[in-house]
Amino acid sequence: MNNTAVLLLQMGGPDSLSAVQPFLHNLFSDRDIIRIGPAFLQPAIAGLISRRRSKKVSEYYKKIGGRSPIRELTQQQATELERALGDHYRCFVAMRYWKPFTDEALSAIKQEGISRIIALSLYPHYSRATVGSSINELERSLARSGLKADMVYIRSFHDHPQYISALAEKIERGLAGFVDRSQVQLVFSAHGLPQSFIDSGDPYLDHIQSTVRLTMERFEGVSHHLAFQSRAGPVKWLEPSTEAKIAELAAAGCKQLLMVPLSFVSDHIETLYEIDIQYREEAAALGISDFRRTEALNSSPAFIACLADLVMTAQKQ
Repeated sequence: MNNTAVLLLQMGGPDSLSAVQPFLHNLFSDRDIIRIGPAFLQPAIAGLISRRRSKKVSEYYKKIGGRSPIRELTQQQATELERALGDHYRCFVAMRYWKPFTDEALSAIKQEGISRIIALSLYPHYSRATVGSSINELERSLARSGLKADMVYIRSFHDHPQYISALAEKIERGLAGFVDRSQVQLVFSAHGLPQSFIDSGDPYLDHIQSTVRLTMERFEGVSHHLAFQSRAGPVKWLEPSTEAKIAELAAAGCKQLLMVPLSFVSDHIETLYEIDIQYREEAAALGISDFRRTEALNSSPAFIACLADLVMTAQKQ
């Protein structure tokens, strides 16, 4: 039996403070996320935006150790997944906006002489801004590489029973730290998206809501809410924002709050800075005395089992 390559698709993150600006430039150059002017001008405009924003964003990264841990965490997921799948599978990582880029991953696959690739998006919920962008880049990279491969795509797993179980396990562990879970407000915080994406048919919101519904079927008697973080730019984004939801709960007398990072399978700036530092400070200022976050899935055995099942099911296609 020939080997199959499993290519984990993730957004990536700056691995040093000097990488923040080029990372942002790559992000703002991506027309699957944002269209700024005509295509030929977007890289230049992205350069201006990234230079303007990099100083502020670098301060956030300084507060979480000067870099994103997402490369190491994703590589660990790849290592654990390869171990779970056993012989005849090799796992590779392709980041969208920072190293290792898709071209590097495909070069490594080509070197090993592998001609079957299962591309597994590590975004559980499909959006053209995330999964769509990564797959578009993969297809461009395939064309550049000249690699002739049998391709299978896993575009989402928002309702996969083992993904729901992995998420529920982290929530259960988080709730166990409170004396009375009936007093806890659970806030699922998903990455935001411009409302225009949903209006044009993007399934992201439906996928997010489905995950929340399936997860909460396992937690009777626990109050829960859905909110969206990481808003950028002046356009209308999905609501409510996480900041607004925290303020609303505080005004209603909430003292105990458990945050659940929903669309992030690895710790990154959204969990380590936005939730753990920014939202924690905002909550404390509003009178929420017990603010906690569930652990990210990272390489939890339950999550790796989910990924392995996704790959094995795809292999039969």
